[in-house]
Amino acid sequence: SSSQLNPQLLQLSQTAETSQPSAQKPPKVLASSTSALLPVNLVETVTMATLYPSLEDLRVDQVLKAQANMAPRAPVPAAVSVPAPAPTPPVVSASVPAAGAAPEEKAELSKGDDPPVLYPNLSELNDYMGLSLSSEEVQRNLALVPTGSSAVVSGVPTHGGMAAPVTGNNLGMRRAEIKPGLREIHLCKDERGKMGLRLRSIDKGMFVQLVKANSPAALVGLRFGDQVLQIDGKDCAGWSTDRAKKALKKASPEKIVMVVRDRPFQRTVTLHKDSTGHVGFVVKKGLIASIVKGSSAARNGLLTNHYICEVNGQNVIGLRDRDIMDVLANAGDVITLTIIPAVIYEHMVKKLSPGLVKASMDHSIPDV
Repeated sequence: SSSQLNPQLLQLSQTAETSQPSAQKPPKVLASSTSALLPVNLVETVTMATLYPSLEDLRVDQVLKAQANMAPRAPVPAAVSVPAPAPTPPVVSASVPAAGAAPEEKAELSKGDDPPVLYPNLSELNDYMGLSLSSEEVQRNLALVPTGSSAVVSGVPTHGGMAAPVTGNNLGMRRAEIKPGLREIHLCKDERGKMGLRLRSIDKGMFVQLVKANSPAALVGLRFGDQVLQIDGKDCAGWSTDRAKKALKKASPEKIVMVVRDRPFQRTVTLHKDSTGHVGFVVKKGLIASIVKGSSAARNGLLTNHYICEVNGQNVIGLRDRDIMDVLANAGDVITLTIIPAVIYEHMVKKLSPGLVKASMDHSIPDV
């Protein structure tokens, strides 16, 4: 009867439901107080993003990765040894001339002796974004690591954890690097009791206002804009400029210990010269006055109303505009500028004689 079948049907349906595989579970998500719920794989993609010193490096690396991803799709001839009952004619490779070949044919075949180029299409980058690039130049800057699966890994970090296929391990960028964290320096006074250093109080902090050339301060690597946190174990927070000057005057001439943070008000921007040797900005009295549209300066976010403090790590404060242009002209194809907002710079050099800056500021090229 129907009353007797219903319990059986119910039992059969329950058995069928339990026997069916469970539905695919939704992707696991992570909760964050600063973002909406995201799948784990998406969060990993975001956290593993590659850093680049310039937009040119980013774009070229994307081209290289696209070519590397397309490479496995191309048919690759494989030499397979298969026993055959009958002898087969010898196979002539492109790098070995065939017996009896004409001299011209041998010459063409001998071209295959050169090592293979991993990215043969890089010749298309010769005028990429106005840059003068060559396949050889980019491959010199790239660290290419072949793996066991014959895959090519491009964009291996070459500087500070960043991928730099165009910039490479550039010396100027390393000289200009603003390192995080603190460092302790030891300096002394010269025979006149001077250190070649001037400090200025800004926003309850103590900053380097002037470093004289060939002075003890220059020899230990102090730079314009460095923040001094301690002098001989005493915190400088809240000190006035006069108090810092008196502390340095009373300090031992043999050893003065300072704790320093690298230039917190400044930042670096790496640019690339185009085929005409320009990076795309105009300087007036050390100030970036305008940016050329479509230039490397525009692409990489260089801002107006900022003063240029360094070019490839070399201090240019106090130099005339034509002298700054000479430094830029001789700086190579990759230029790293250290800039500071005008409002901070003008406050930092307040009450500092322009003549003193021009005559005394250390403009030497720093060591790495």
